Amino acid sequence: MTGLTAEIVAKYNYWLYVILMMVGLYAMIGKKNLVKKLLGMNIFQTAIILLYVSSGVKRGAGIPIVDKYKALAQGVDPTLVVNPLPHVLMLTAIVVSVSVTGVALAVLLRIYREYGTLEEDEILEKIGK
Repeated sequence: MTGLTAEIVAKYNYWLYVILMMVGLYAMIGKKNLVKKLLGMNIFQTAIILLYVSSGVKRGAGIPIVDKYKALAQGVDPTLVVNPLPHVLMLTAIVVSVSVTGVALAVLLRIYREYGTLEEDEILEKIGK
């Protein structure tokens, strides 16, 4: 394989995340059903979370729990430990994503009860725009 091809194959997981992002973006922009838009948003959020989690991985590195006395005396080699910050932030993002989805589903339920449909075009017609 050539250098560029080998680089693309080595980063296949990032290409999968980009494809997932594009599927989610298409669903949010291209679909007229509000539930499909919400599912597209969830797919997009999942792709972003996977992107950040995979970017925080280091091969051969361990968990960032070290003996404080040894660390003070010898220091810590940053290549031997994983930075936990991306994983912790994405855990928070997952909680926010679930919360946003729950609120959005409640709003969609209210919209359906009010207008009898979840199709964007039909709702806009009933509003009078």
